[in-house]
Amino acid sequence: MAGDQLNVLNALDVAKTQWYHFTAIIIAGMGFFTDAYDLFCISLVTKLLGRIYYHVDGSEKPGTLPPNVSAAVNGVAFCGTLAGQLFFGWLGDKLGRKKVYGMTLMVMVLCSIASGLSFGSDPKTVMTTLCFFRFWLGFGIGGDYPLSATIMSEYANKKTRGAFIAAVFAMQGFGILTGGIFAIIVAAAFEAKFPAPAYKVDALASTVPQADYVWRIILMVGALPAAMTYYSRSKMPETARYTALVAKDAKLAASNMSKVLQMEVEAEHERVEEISRDKSNSFGLFSKEFMKRHGLHLLGTTSTWFLLDIAFYSQNLFQKDIFSAIGWIPPAQTMNAIQEVFKIARAQTLIALCSTVPGYWFTVAFIDVIGRFAIQMMGFFFMTVFMFALAIPYDHWTHKENRIGFVVMYSLTFFFANFGPNATTFVVPAEIFPARFRSTCHGISAASGKLGAMVGAFGFLYLAQSPDKTKTEHGYPPGIGVKNSLIVLGVVNLLGMVFTLLVPESKGKSLEEMSGENENNDESSSNSNNNQNNTAPIA
Repeated sequence: MAGDQLNVLNALDVAKTQWYHFTAIIIAGMGFFTDAYDLFCISLVTKLLGRIYYHVDGSEKPGTLPPNVSAAVNGVAFCGTLAGQLFFGWLGDKLGRKKVYGMTLMVMVLCSIASGLSFGSDPKTVMTTLCFFRFWLGFGIGGDYPLSATIMSEYANKKTRGAFIAAVFAMQGFGILTGGIFAIIVAAAFEAKFPAPAYKVDALASTVPQADYVWRIILMVGALPAAMTYYSRSKMPETARYTALVAKDAKLAASNMSKVLQMEVEAEHERVEEISRDKSNSFGLFSKEFMKRHGLHLLGTTSTWFLLDIAFYSQNLFQKDIFSAIGWIPPAQTMNAIQEVFKIARAQTLIALCSTVPGYWFTVAFIDVIGRFAIQMMGFFFMTVFMFALAIPYDHWTHKENRIGFVVMYSLTFFFANFGPNATTFVVPAEIFPARFRSTCHGISAASGKLGAMVGAFGFLYLAQSPDKTKTEHGYPPGIGVKNSLIVLGVVNLLGMVFTLLVPESKGKSLEEMSGENENNDESSSNSNNNQNNTAPIA
């Protein structure tokens, strides 16, 4: 297919792995590091927020966020992320990847800082402020998904493209890990400086006034890694595929990539004009021709990401509830407020260290060896198996002597989510659609995932409640219990396997080969040659 391609694109496809590949991974990856830190650090401090702002005098248990407030605090960033994915995905195809890339970081930096500030001190004002800024923080994070994936896919060579895109996404693991470690450090420092009795010993004194700083510091530090990479992003050249195939500027594409690849690349004005005149590649998004060529692919990428995120986020955000249920985190009344933050952060950090981070990097290592399809199918399969293995004998796992086994099984579910569909659903949409829709289609797929995350996050809050009214958390209606919730998640993963069948394999192929942009150029140029020369087409 090399002969059909523009020289500049072929040069990128066959380029050896060079320093600029790693630079691009770090610049794009630091965005994802920040995304994960910002999205997941809220789950470390929700219990603390409940203790500080919703304390009930005389209650046997510490204060907790009311159901509607908890759902808003945990889920509002997802609403912003969904909107950001659609908006910045569309904007990335309209204005170019580079122009939009810096905007998303600035939004993330400003809103990370602002989410740690609050106008007023009563619970309603604090929660409203927090939710407002976390929505816009999510909006910035949302833009990072389609843009980072698209930029990395368009810079990478075809031999190791999957590993490079997956490496950007794998920075999420380090973001989650760093969030946990930082929360441990902050909690340990505050506990040493401001010791307090357990809640059951002295309810009021168990939450020291300085605990209000803990959650603010944890949230605001998320601004640092994003701010550190802003300058680097502003210096990245626009991708050659956008410049040549969408903006139709052959000269700029060649000069940009000459600098990046450190070799001379010829500007092919005539070929670019020929491509722009080719009517078979001028169909619009959601047109009949688009649906014929890419409709099933888009259904495959959106449905698998939707189903994966239902399972992934319901587990991740509510890890602390599962840990409490199996006794890994002691009952809330036996700890003071800061000790609780420490224990929740420690549990999340151990899971990240043992399963989340290794899972991501297994994908990086094997995605260009065994392919996207195999990894996604395998991941969904093992997630289904482990979910049912946790759910069916659930009572067995709640006994004290079996708790370690539960955590191991739970960790394996996470491992295969990350060495599986959590990584591949991010990689594939950046590879299989035409350049002029690539960012938009990735944004649509990612937004579908965030819709699943909302179903998982909000649904699990209510579903996992005990069916027994006397055992539900304050303010919640009875649910179906943790056991039945895990069975539901197992079925969701099973459906993920079915919809994976719609997703094409892109291992080792050029982006133009996958999107069909090559073959049509080839047909149209051979047709124009036939008309001009009245000669038979050359095979």
